[in-house]
Amino acid sequence: MKTIIEALNLDPRVSGYKINMHKKESYELFFVKGKLETLRRTDTCDKEVTVYADHGECKGDAQFYVYPSTTPEQLKELIAEAVDKALLIENQHYTLPAGETGDYVVPSNFADYAPADLAAKIAQGVFGANDIANASLNSVEIFLNKHTETVCNSCGLFKTQQRYDAMVEAIPTYNGEAQSVELYEQYNFGTLDEEALRREIAEKLAQVKARYEAVTPDFPLEGPVILHAQELENLFRSIAGNLNNSAVYSHTNLFQKGDAIQRSPTGDPIGITMAGQAEGSVRSAKFDSDGLSLGSIRLVEDGKAVNYFGSNRYSQYLGEVPTGNLPCCLVDPGTAKMPEGNSLEVMSMSGLQVDFYNDYIGGEVRLAYYHTEGKVIPVTGISISGKLSQVLNHIRLSPEITTYGGYRGPATAFLSDMKIF
Repeated sequence: MKTIIEALNLDPRVSGYKINMHKKESYELFFVKGKLETLRRTDTCDKEVTVYADHGECKGDAQFYVYPSTTPEQLKELIAEAVDKALLIENQHYTLPAGETGDYVVPSNFADYAPADLAAKIAQGVFGANDIANASLNSVEIFLNKHTETVCNSCGLFKTQQRYDAMVEAIPTYNGEAQSVELYEQYNFGTLDEEALRREIAEKLAQVKARYEAVTPDFPLEGPVILHAQELENLFRSIAGNLNNSAVYSHTNLFQKGDAIQRSPTGDPIGITMAGQAEGSVRSAKFDSDGLSLGSIRLVEDGKAVNYFGSNRYSQYLGEVPTGNLPCCLVDPGTAKMPEGNSLEVMSMSGLQVDFYNDYIGGEVRLAYYHTEGKVIPVTGISISGKLSQVLNHIRLSPEITTYGGYRGPATAFLSDMKIF
């Protein structure tokens, strides 16, 4: 980094710079049919340099990467090329974060274990989750990652943070009399909860059996649609994305501060907070790529947009206080319980489509459980669709909280006014 800074200071056209370093240490296990085939450790470090060039009333920027093989002469050429590009960019002027320094750690119990011990615990939890006859985990890959991220800039900012995450990739398989069925599972987590890990893998193994048994219904399906965290993250992040300063500045947002997202609510009021950290989230961070410290801000209160959030640059453009790129979406719990009568519990989708402009929510369902007359029937080959504004007005949220990716909020939501076909 010292070498890079010295080279940047030699070019008088450079009006500012930012350097992001990402050191990633990983411990990886690869299993085939329950047998450990490969163990691998990696240690990489990426260095990205952003060069700023002020010209007139504008500020331009351009990026390049520096590698261990980059020579001083090549570095000088990379800087010159980046400045040439930056001088072609006519962004409105803004200032860089200044002066803050510090070393930070995102809390995680991963730090309490040696990598080999933690990997062994995770493997035991994964393989110990199967209690379904004829089901197995055909392949399993476990990745433990320790990230050390550093950002410094020409305004005296210099910060470093450590954070951890793990990923389990698995192929649950069910071998039936007629055929074998496989599913793909990717489970990411930032703290070790052995019971939660066991439940996740056990549920996927149950789903692969259900997928084998699933029928394409030749009877009408009715009742509320139940969504889980994966789809709910998509839904609530779509709302939050409309309140990001970059969307507001570029006029691609639908909601403004003060607008009602739930226009005539009869269900649970929606409350959304964007934050730097969420318990167990793999996206938790102490600061963003610009080095801005990450706190939290209330975006939606009782179904109404109350604030914007966003990066240093776009916040300055709008005259807002920069919050930084907050990675975690926290959603208030509700009070809803499992509905009586018929309902469709969606377990796997090709992707939930959320379109505020066309007032649409829906998508193709690959696997769902149809609850009817005390029975649970696995179904496939169906789709769901609804009018998004109506769905949001009547949405019911569970009191149980879960974490998925950058989402922490209700584990399930109950959507009425949805067509199932």
